[in-house]
Amino acid sequence: GLSYTWIFNNTTLSLQEDSRRFVSQETGNLYIAKVEPSDVGNYTCVVTSPKAGQSVRGPPTPLTLRTDGVMGEYEPKIEVRFPEATYAAKGSTVKLECFALGK
Repeated sequence: GLSYTWIFNNTTLSLQEDSRRFVSQETGNLYIAKVEPSDVGNYTCVVTSPKAGQSVRGPPTPLTLRTDGVMGEYEPKIEVRFPEATYAAKGSTVKLECFALGK
């Protein structure tokens, strides 16, 4: 399938040991928990297809901090997008993505 990478201000985000940021390899979405002033900048998604041997870079998306002190509020919920059935060979590794959202 496809793989997703995000670039922040022209530098590839290294997310292996980043506990605040996560890239879903299912959807390509970038999730940031507890946005900080250092997160302000331009984010660009790169989608790579190993089969086709090529990558496509999307347009930069700016992230800015609100200055009015208003936070968006939404009810806590769990985002689950598991397939109806997941099959795995015995001894293999299965990765499931689950996100807790809310204030």
